[in-house]
Amino acid sequence: MSTISVNPVSGKKDLNLFIKFPWKIYKNEPNWVPPLLMDRKKLVDKKNNPFYKHADVEFFLAYKDGEIVGRIAAIINHNHNKEHNDKIGFFGFFECVNDQSVANALFKTVKDWLKARGMTGMRGPANPSVNDEYGMLIDGFDKLPVILMPYNPPYYDNLVISAGIPKIKDLYAYHVSKERSLNERLTNIAGRVAQREGLKFRTIDMKNFDKEVDDIKRLYNRAWQYNWGAVQMTNEEFDYLAKDLKQIIVPELVIIAEFNGEPIGFSLSIPDLNIALKHNKNGYLLPGIFRLLWHKKKINWVRVLVLGVIPERLKTGAASVLFYETAKRCTENGYPDGEAGWVLEDNTMMNRAAEFLNAERSKTYRLYETSL
Repeated sequence: MSTISVNPVSGKKDLNLFIKFPWKIYKNEPNWVPPLLMDRKKLVDKKNNPFYKHADVEFFLAYKDGEIVGRIAAIINHNHNKEHNDKIGFFGFFECVNDQSVANALFKTVKDWLKARGMTGMRGPANPSVNDEYGMLIDGFDKLPVILMPYNPPYYDNLVISAGIPKIKDLYAYHVSKERSLNERLTNIAGRVAQREGLKFRTIDMKNFDKEVDDIKRLYNRAWQYNWGAVQMTNEEFDYLAKDLKQIIVPELVIIAEFNGEPIGFSLSIPDLNIALKHNKNGYLLPGIFRLLWHKKKINWVRVLVLGVIPERLKTGAASVLFYETAKRCTENGYPDGEAGWVLEDNTMMNRAAEFLNAERSKTYRLYETSL
């Protein structure tokens, strides 16, 4: 009889096995985009990633008959629990062969770990937080994943549900295209709303990058503060992310909305580097850098990573106009298509903003939760 064991990751060798395990799961999956190993290492780096300064985490590997067959992380985000007055723990980085007994063992390990530390519920997947890759793909498997969005086999949803962890919330992603969104009617409506509400739009000033990041940081934490499950990023987390994004952003695609000269919202879109990374099979930057640079020239999609306005301006139509302005400027800069997301299924205002643009809902991601 086969035996399954789930063991904590111990040492650099185990951590490398944890990071590289997805290559086993996706070796025959044509739509999987191999991440850069250097980025995965940063994501799980407990010493240098500022997220882990306010979170406890344990990484685990599952073995069956001596072979690695799954991985998972148990996470306690103390800032989440302070903000929401919760005792919720998270699971994340879930990857598993199509074997319910392995999945059950992985989830039981996380439940036991969280319960021993006083948690009363488990939610996920969070990789490792709401501000990183979040949720599990449940449809749209025929489409390439865009940059910084998760991808997984279709059978994962069944593994989670069958382990007794039901859905708690869905997240939507939208396909925004020049053909559907930039017609004369929408252009006229957006112009009228912008004029009526006194909205102005500008792009980020890279010469004053640090000041701009400070303004965007305040906008981000205000605009998302009432969203279900949202957690404000610490200054250190935001600066850590900004440092990475600075290397890949197109300044014309970072748009700040202003009312009476004051910033009230922003959108951040980045080129979908997955179109280039798709061709870098092993995850190493070298020697694949030349292949990446060649395919980077062919990128014509963006990921609308963040788009929002402060709560006081939500009912003015500002979000819809900002969404329109984002699509317009992306198209003008050589990106006629993009994916915007994610958006909570019950975030009425932002889903209406996507509908205003005739955006097509293209993918759904799912979060699960159970009591402990």
